[in-house]
Amino acid sequence: MGRVIAVANQKGGVGKTTTAINLAASFAAAEVNTLLVDCDPQSNATSGLGFVKDPERVSSYHLLMGAASAEEALLTTELDQLWLIPAHKNLIGANLELVDADAREFRLREAIAPLRERFQFIVLDCPPALDLLTLNALVAADAVLIPMQGEYFALEGVSELLDTIERIRAILNPELGIEGVVLTMFDERTNLSQQVKSELKNYFGEKLCSTTVPRNIRLAEAPSHGKPALMYDPRSKGAESYIKLAKEIIERQVSGVAQAPFEVAEHVGQEDAQAAEQLPVEAVPTEEHRAEGAVEELPVSSEMDKSA
Repeated sequence: MGRVIAVANQKGGVGKTTTAINLAASFAAAEVNTLLVDCDPQSNATSGLGFVKDPERVSSYHLLMGAASAEEALLTTELDQLWLIPAHKNLIGANLELVDADAREFRLREAIAPLRERFQFIVLDCPPALDLLTLNALVAADAVLIPMQGEYFALEGVSELLDTIERIRAILNPELGIEGVVLTMFDERTNLSQQVKSELKNYFGEKLCSTTVPRNIRLAEAPSHGKPALMYDPRSKGAESYIKLAKEIIERQVSGVAQAPFEVAEHVGQEDAQAAEQLPVEAVPTEEHRAEGAVEELPVSSEMDKSA
């Protein structure tokens, strides 16, 4: 069964879509059947693979609303082993339309379930917000890949994401893990970047990816040509970094590192109802999806030092 990886961080401008596109393309270049699902109303992952915006096309919006199957939404790309489920700006409305829907948090997971046998990796590009769209992606995912910049505000924002991940693990998706944290737009020459990397290493340990993605003009230019970096300029540092990242994740999957649970800083051994009240957009699970049995309390780990 394929592994579903959500590329998520509620902070904008950290390279989520760039990471989703190029990681998926690198998996495909390694001759692994890969699906990229655009869950962002901005549809940048869709345009980044060369598809123009088309309101008539079946998209991830239709999947969430139950109006189409995932098979109907599949698009082939220039890479033989990469497929795309596109997005559309109508996804903005899904946040409101699904508020009163039954099992709204499980819509995406149920929609892509039939495709998990077909693809070895399914990469979900999440919007820069902890809304119902991101919640659907995190419930559907096996693990979260967190792109981060080597800056102070990035350290400050990741704690909120980790708290949300832990609450989702407690009541909606107990198997959700951390695939890794990858530093993007990384400038190894600055002291700040090195300090942030050191703090992340102390906090995340082996979950911090050894591969870093540098600032690279070719990486920034590629989306305007509707291509992943490895097709636009395969010898660029950006393309090489994502190929290394894909190899690292594949090796982790084989070794089982990514399967190990990660303990976050916040203690979430509360009643399910109390945790549910603090999830974004009132994401309270329905009775039919609530996990049976009590959720084990997780030990408290020390918080990150944000003084870098």
